[in-house]
Amino acid sequence: MKYIVILFISVFKTCFLFAAEVDTVTISSRVMQKDIRAVVIKPSTYEKSVNRFPTVYLLHGYGGSFRNWITRVPELSKLADANQLLIVCPDGDTASWYFDSPVNQKMKYETYIGKEVPAYIDERYKTIPHREARAITGLSMGGHGAMFIGYRHAQTFGGMGSMSGAVDLEGLKKSRLIKDILGDTISNEKYYQEFNVMNLVKKYPTDSVAIIIDCGVDDFLFEANQKLHQVLLNLKTPHDYIERPGKHDWPYWANAIEYQLVFFRNYFDKMGKK
Repeated sequence: MKYIVILFISVFKTCFLFAAEVDTVTISSRVMQKDIRAVVIKPSTYEKSVNRFPTVYLLHGYGGSFRNWITRVPELSKLADANQLLIVCPDGDTASWYFDSPVNQKMKYETYIGKEVPAYIDERYKTIPHREARAITGLSMGGHGAMFIGYRHAQTFGGMGSMSGAVDLEGLKKSRLIKDILGDTISNEKYYQEFNVMNLVKKYPTDSVAIIIDCGVDDFLFEANQKLHQVLLNLKTPHDYIERPGKHDWPYWANAIEYQLVFFRNYFDKMGKK
């Protein structure tokens, strides 16, 4: 019995030693003049490795925060290990939609996520500081944000994805959810057009990008994601598209993120061999 207890403690300590690490950091935003927290998940090999790691930026949904992903999907630590990459979960405010708002100068989350956060991470972590080693994805509002920022900042991100993404602003025009950020739909109509992922994808970045879109067939945003898939097909834009049983909920996203991280890991490996 004593031997079994000692063995258990030894195994526990070994597992603990090789567990992925989760940092909570504070990133100062120059454009918004405030400090914002984020979670950084490092693989267990990080500290002793002489190598640098690719990075996936993972965005939360409406009403969420930087804590959502690691709290609701603690398996992210194992996924960081399995795919040998850093996962960064920045805060996008509860309802920024990841825009630089034309009506609220305190909301500049496109610049924050697209420029300031990657600069901070590359300066302080052992990352591969090239677009071919960075990807961005997210759920719902964050799915929209990842595609929006991915296209507009293709010089920073080589891969982008969306899980149950709110990828068509047309369906949100009547909601206060978006008007508080983009303003009146009549006087500011140009922003609703310019910032709509459905329109952004028609301007394919000069540098090629890797795209993955994932949505459950029982999700209220399913039709919008199907539409985006068809737009990309018509444009002959290479992308992976996944639809399977599932709703707009955490069980679906916990499953979807596994597929997306494998997709990005394959992309990073492909780019690394060039």
